[in-house]
Amino acid sequence: MSGTVRPVALVTGASSGIGAELARAFVRGRHDVVLVARRRDRLEALAATLGGHARVLAEDLADPGAPARLLAETGPVDVLVNNAGFGALGRFVELPLERQLGIVQVNVVALTALTRLYLPPMVARGHGRVLNVASTAAFQPGPGLAVYGATKAFVLSLSEALHAELEGTGVTVTCLCPGATESEFAATAGMGDSRLFRHAMSAAEVARQGFAATMAGRRLVVTGTLNQMSAMGVRFAPRGLALNIARKLLLG
Repeated sequence: MSGTVRPVALVTGASSGIGAELARAFVRGRHDVVLVARRRDRLEALAATLGGHARVLAEDLADPGAPARLLAETGPVDVLVNNAGFGALGRFVELPLERQLGIVQVNVVALTALTRLYLPPMVARGHGRVLNVASTAAFQPGPGLAVYGATKAFVLSLSEALHAELEGTGVTVTCLCPGATESEFAATAGMGDSRLFRHAMSAAEVARQGFAATMAGRRLVVTGTLNQMSAMGVRFAPRGLALNIARKLLLG
C-alpha cells in the first residue's frame, strides 16, 4: 500500500461486484484498502487498478479460522466492510445441507466474528466504521431463498442493534440493503434467468450509496426508491400475501 498514512478499510468479498466497487469507492475516498476474498488472481487484478493503495489477502471465510487470521495479519483497521456472502435458490428440503450451512457460515458466523474482533480497537480509539452488507431480502421471509433471507435478516438486526449499542463511542455500524444488483450473485445463486434481475442496479451505484452512508454514520440505507417502497410495504402488508408473492416470484 502507499507510504502516505491513510485510513485503512478492510473489504471482504472484494473480488467482484459490490465488494470490488466498494474497494474502489474507499480508495477514491482517500483510504487504503485490504482486499479479502478466495480468488487471489481476481484480487491482484483489482489491486493493480488502485494506484498502490491496496493490499491482497486471500482467505476463504467458510473456514472458521479465517477471521482471527485476518486480524492477526492486519491489526486494527479504521473501516470494516463485511460484504462477503452468497445464496442458493431452491427449496429448503432439496438444497444440499452442506451448501446451506456454508451460507450460514459465511453470511452470519464469519461476519459476526469479524465484527466482534475488529470492533474493540475501534471503540478503544474512539473512532471507526463498520459496513455490513445485507439485502432487501432481510425485510421478509423468502420461499426459495429461505436460508439466505434468514441470514440477511440476522445481519440487519445485528447491525441496527450494534448501531444503538455504540452510540456515543465514535464508532458507527451501517447496514446496506441493496435489491437486485448487477453482480455474480445471481449466477452463483442459480438465479441467472430470474426476472428479478432484469432491472438490476449497477454495483457501482450500490457501492456509492453504501460508502456515503458509512462515512455519514447512518444506521441503514436501502438502495433505490422502489426497493425502499418495497421494504416499507412488506412491514404493513398481510404476512400471508407477502409470502405468496415472494414464493411465486422465486419458485414460480
